[in-house]
Amino acid sequence: MRVAIVGATGNAGTALLRALAADPQVTSVLGLARRLPDRTAEPYSGAEWASVDVATEEPDDAVADRLAERFRGCDAVVHLAWLIQPNRERDLLRRANVDGTRRVALGAVRAGVPHLVVASSVGAYSPVDDDAPRREDWPTDGIPTSHYSVDKAAQERVLDEVEAEHPGLTVARLRTALVFQGDAAQEIVRYFLGPLVPTQLLRRGRLPVLPLPAGVRVQAVHADDAADAYRRVVVGRAGGAFNVAADDLLRGPDLARIVDHGRLVEVPPALVRPLVSAAYGARAVPTDPGWLDMAMGVPVLDTTRIKDELGWRPRRTAAEAVAELIDGMAVGRGVRSTPMRPATPRPPVESAIALRGRESAHVPETLDAGLLGLYLSDHFTGATAGLERTERMAEAYGDTPYGPELAELAEQIRAERELYRTLLDALGVPRRRHRQAAAWVAERVGRLKLNGRLVERSPMSAVLEAELMRSAVLAKIGGWQTLREHADELGLDPEQFAELVEVARGQITVLDRFHEYARTRAFRAGGASV
Repeated sequence: MRVAIVGATGNAGTALLRALAADPQVTSVLGLARRLPDRTAEPYSGAEWASVDVATEEPDDAVADRLAERFRGCDAVVHLAWLIQPNRERDLLRRANVDGTRRVALGAVRAGVPHLVVASSVGAYSPVDDDAPRREDWPTDGIPTSHYSVDKAAQERVLDEVEAEHPGLTVARLRTALVFQGDAAQEIVRYFLGPLVPTQLLRRGRLPVLPLPAGVRVQAVHADDAADAYRRVVVGRAGGAFNVAADDLLRGPDLARIVDHGRLVEVPPALVRPLVSAAYGARAVPTDPGWLDMAMGVPVLDTTRIKDELGWRPRRTAAEAVAELIDGMAVGRGVRSTPMRPATPRPPVESAIALRGRESAHVPETLDAGLLGLYLSDHFTGATAGLERTERMAEAYGDTPYGPELAELAEQIRAERELYRTLLDALGVPRRRHRQAAAWVAERVGRLKLNGRLVERSPMSAVLEAELMRSAVLAKIGGWQTLREHADELGLDPEQFAELVEVARGQITVLDRFHEYARTRAFRAGGASV
């Protein structure tokens, strides 16, 4: 079987890649995502990859045709892509989530794919006020105050229409409970908690007390178990709706025990909602109060159907899944895809551009050692400031189509900065650390520019940052050219600096493309975001 996964770099997609790789019936997997992962890292290395944006503003037909080209020859398409943030951009979310589902379905139909498997959710169901388990025939009208739930219900209507118009296409919908794994920890922190929440306190025993809405209950499933459910639906060519959840239902005391001390403070939901609303309004957290409404209103899932028809059984309890997630959140755990990247930078990779000839490096009497040292130190300072800015850009614009390229740019500049450090040491040139410290401070002070906005990043910031970095890279090219000019005298290999010039020109190309993307959006009326 050949399987295409749309949204293969997220929580469920990453787990599904692992599950399909272990199934001998699946001979090839095509991963599609807006931002491609590190294709040398597991589990992404075992799939073919293509970039696709189902939320583009192009017409549905154009996107569906492009998807159909990718889907041809596939036995099944699994659609997992779902945009959770930014909450405030409802048009974008609707286009990505509801229109995106329609586009994927049309692409599958046009490519002649016989089986479409779609990630629905417990959030699609209509609200309840009890704990009686509901089967798949419970209404899917959503919870009106939750944009996620509203869009999941709308997605269900899209799938109803697809089934009615294309009876030859088998459509399956997996309505999962909360899907957790340790590798998704930092993704969940970014989407739901934000940078101001001290997740380090989740280390065992550190959280003094766990405040939760009274009456809260959590039904969850480990991502690997959810992936096994998807795998069984795919290889079994199953259709219809399937509820997927672990067997245990967690309440407040259970959650408090999982964080290792059992001390629980239950807060009336009527008090929690205005607090969440205020924090969201102040942009202290990225989660709007609709998420609380959904958490308190969704039904408990009855998983009889998938167990009886496909033999699925959860291998881990909900408590185990939550415990693994909390442990991961405490340390910022993640993997090497853009949505699931860890909190801390991965260890620097060995630079592909080593400093060749450093054993014989020296400053000859024909050169002014003081001036050359100052010049190289200033370029090292520039690399320090450039690294700070590119890391900031990679984080701030990670959800744009240029997120992976900006992250790669930051990695290149980090390697170049290390090369400069090695060069200064090899030549016996002082680094002048006070200059690097000043550059570090200046870059952070520069972030305080409001650019016309007080409580949020201005769309204009992306334009200005791209322009500043483009100028910095042009200056860097001058530095490499100067070193190439004097490489023979310095006892260095001149060709390595020619290579660095070409790398820098490639960086300018990336920044030019990002600048074009940013400037076409930044100045639109209505506060368009980049």
